[in-house]
Amino acid sequence: MKRRFLTLLTLAILFIAIGCGKKSSNEAPPAQQPTAAAPPAASEPPQTPPPNALEAQQAAQAEKPPEPPKPIVVPAGTTLTVSLGTALSSKTSQPGQTFPATVSKAISVGGRTAIPSGSPAEGTVLDAKKQGAFKGEGVLALQLTSITVRGHNYPITTSTFSQTVKGKGKRTAKSVGGIAAGGALIGGLAGGGKGAAIGALAGAGAGTAVAGATGGENINLPAEAAISFKLQAPLTLQPQ
Repeated sequence: MKRRFLTLLTLAILFIAIGCGKKSSNEAPPAQQPTAAAPPAASEPPQTPPPNALEAQQAAQAEKPPEPPKPIVVPAGTTLTVSLGTALSSKTSQPGQTFPATVSKAISVGGRTAIPSGSPAEGTVLDAKKQGAFKGEGVLALQLTSITVRGHNYPITTSTFSQTVKGKGKRTAKSVGGIAAGGALIGGLAGGGKGAAIGALAGAGAGTAVAGATGGENINLPAEAAISFKLQAPLTLQPQ
């Protein structure tokens, strides 16, 4: 009886063990957690078609800043005619003395007014000798040294206006380049004394002048006398 009980117990334990193994094998593996889906890639914005060549050119021109105005260049050889702001004389003027003047004729370059009429200028007396001080000759030589245009002052180099008088009123007028400064002198006697009427020396080119003389003894250029000089080098003016 005892043996039978042990046999039944052994069989019961065996059946229990077999049943547990089957149960574990039939169980499904635990479900895996679903992974988060990756966000969709951002779509690129649609490309706008490029403008045609004409539109591109117009856009470039609209964005391009306007060109700055170019400077004005007054060429060498240009004649500057000025009116003296003070009287000058071979007898009283001194070498190195400066004198004021005013441009009496506007200068145009390329259809634009480069130097307006009325622009201030300045010159220098290069030589001044009264008659009899140097081999009996009276000498007066002038040159422009600067000009002011629209508030800007520019140094300049010009030809020299030069006049000499010999003997009793015999006068020659010339410039450094040998250009004659022609003209006519009106003189006379008044009231039994020696006197002179201011005459006109009118001409063209460098070295011409409006001038008068007193008894032919010295060279006298009155205020507002018109004298012409030529630029020896180009003059570059700031743009307007």
